[in-house]
Amino acid sequence: MAERRRERRNVLQTVDDSELLRRYRLDRAGIMFVTDLIRDALTLPTQRRNAIMPEMKVITTLRYLATGKMQQCSSDDLGLSQPSVSRVITQTITALSEPLIVSTFPLDIPTLQAQKTAFVNIAGFPGVVGVIDGTHIRIIAPSKEEDVYINRKRYHSINVQVVFSADYTILDIVAKWPGATHDARILAESGLRHLFEGHRIPAYCHLLGDSGYPCKPWLLTLYLRPEQGSQLNYNRAHKKTRAVVERGIGQLKRRFHILHGEVRLAPGKVCKVITACAVLHNICKARQIADPPTDNWADEEDDEEYPPQGRDLSQRMVLEQLQQKAGNEALRAEGRTSAMPTVPIPLLKAQCY
Repeated sequence: MAERRRERRNVLQTVDDSELLRRYRLDRAGIMFVTDLIRDALTLPTQRRNAIMPEMKVITTLRYLATGKMQQCSSDDLGLSQPSVSRVITQTITALSEPLIVSTFPLDIPTLQAQKTAFVNIAGFPGVVGVIDGTHIRIIAPSKEEDVYINRKRYHSINVQVVFSADYTILDIVAKWPGATHDARILAESGLRHLFEGHRIPAYCHLLGDSGYPCKPWLLTLYLRPEQGSQLNYNRAHKKTRAVVERGIGQLKRRFHILHGEVRLAPGKVCKVITACAVLHNICKARQIADPPTDNWADEEDDEEYPPQGRDLSQRMVLEQLQQKAGNEALRAEGRTSAMPTVPIPLLKAQCY
């Protein structure tokens, strides 16, 4: 007996913006923006009289990303069967993670200068154009090479490298490495390193990272044993500024709850889900959509308290700290890298229309 066709609900016409934001993380205009962005990829030739419209595909996928529960998409009375929900989500996630949706880390001088100004206003730390960290997205045990996905906390994951701007926009994301991979190796194999070391990004532009990264002229880390005075002030300003990336990761996971639980997909699909969530996060930021409610929730991987801000740092002081650190610590993580082929990483657009 043929499956009974379910009547599909047009939520864009029957639900107000506040409810759309709660369920799908975007208002009506935002949902239409995303749909138009990937409409061609979602509009496939078909002979079916009741083909699923691109708007419905986007809404179904947003609901899945917001809740992390595929069955919730069926119970929302959208009128799609479970097999259709699965196909729609796969198609939409693939479209959102395609190269046409991504761009490069900002290289133009005005944009970099604007980043420096925004970051220096946080804690007086000059020359910062981004803050970098890694975060683990929990996955089910894969059927192949399971051991390489077990991270230091003994669960299966994808280790994701992410760089945030001062306004919590994602400037760069690498979502392809199994959980056992060290943060320093992900950076060493990334396109971001080639941009800095190939001098595509001007001198005196820095990223801030934690002690899991090697200290480099373009990547400033903490003093491991700071002395009183300038070194302690440097660490205080560094921690307060770098806290942006921890809060940014928290916002991303809180907005798209699928990233905060266990993603029950194969690793390759999980990587596409992560990239798609990052693209959607940037769209939400560009459209000034408020973050979901929070109680100072930060990334669970690193949610330490930060000491009070020390005195402002001059560019000269930063360079002095870098010169001192380079002699002692610059190569401390280099031994963890390997000769794995370099794969260009997806770099997200910072602006949306």
